[in-house]
Amino acid sequence: MNIKPLGERVLLKVLPAEEKTEAGIIIPATAQEKTNQGEVISVGESENIKVKPGQKVIYDKYAGTQLKKGDQEYLIISYSDILAILQ
Repeated sequence: MNIKPLGERVLLKVLPAEEKTEAGIIIPATAQEKTNQGEVISVGESENIKVKPGQKVIYDKYAGTQLKKGDQEYLIISYSDILAILQ
């Protein structure tokens, strides 16, 4: 399945929530807070989009349309729903 977002939309691969802290403490599933991080897979053809495939981003909690392929979750969101690029 190849998906090419249109206009000012971005296709993200949803990244799982962290299961350990930086100190190595394991966080139980009931206490994990979803951080809404994703990896950019592809972008629409608008010149206003400033992210590139491979970059990791933080996006708005209620953004986009969810897709699932196998065990992997994807999300198509508007570019304006991207809050930050992780570096």
